[in-house]
Amino acid sequence: MSLRKEHELHGRRYGRNLGVGLTLAAFIVIVFSLTIVKVSRGDFQVVPSEQVQN
Repeated sequence: MSLRKEHELHGRRYGRNLGVGLTLAAFIVIVFSLTIVKVSRGDFQVVPSEQVQN
């Protein structure tokens, strides 16, 4: 049991940090998903340097 009562500022800060963390995690999942789809469809192909036109 805690001896000190948690200040309301900590509760708001925790809520904000949780929101930012979930938003960042969602963005990472979206980018990762798009990358997997693009690579698996074959759109991502490495062109040898001899065939690259300047």
